[in-house]
Amino acid sequence: MNSSVPIVFEAPRLTFRHRLAAHFRRSMPSLATTVAGAGCWAAVMGISALAGLWARGWHTPGSFVSVVLLFALGAAIAFPVALTAARFVSLGCSAETAFAAAFLALSLATVGVTSALFALQYRQYYAAWHADFLTITWCFQLVFTMLTALVQFAVLGTRLFFPLGFLALFLASLWFVRQPR
Repeated sequence: MNSSVPIVFEAPRLTFRHRLAAHFRRSMPSLATTVAGAGCWAAVMGISALAGLWARGWHTPGSFVSVVLLFALGAAIAFPVALTAARFVSLGCSAETAFAAAFLALSLATVGVTSALFALQYRQYYAAWHADFLTITWCFQLVFTMLTALVQFAVLGTRLFFPLGFLALFLASLWFVRQPR
């Protein structure tokens, strides 16, 4: 046995999957921040929708409530997803990158989740006139009803995010920059 060769123990190298999982764990916001932020974001997006409806002269109280709840629920669901995604992308990056990540994540998640909820509600309404479940006709009706709802939301629904929602998006992105990452 050759005693002149030292035995060296190397630490195992982390695989990409392990590094990615560790990065994701560091990106997770606290529960308090997530819950408080989701509540605030939902309130602001609901108020934005309410202001948009009021400015356009809607006079149906039931419609006010359902639209405001749709926007608030979409924002509440979107906030934790957006916050985690923005933290994941901007972890260890500059303030400009953090601002851009928060702005993009919050806007895409909020519009995406809210439009998906609208599409599900739209589909539920028209389901009474659709063919039997899982037939070819039903599949086509499902796809085209959902696509129609998404286009309708893009044309009519997204304008309810302006101008209050856009201002809130800017302020939330500034808040995100100031948070420790």
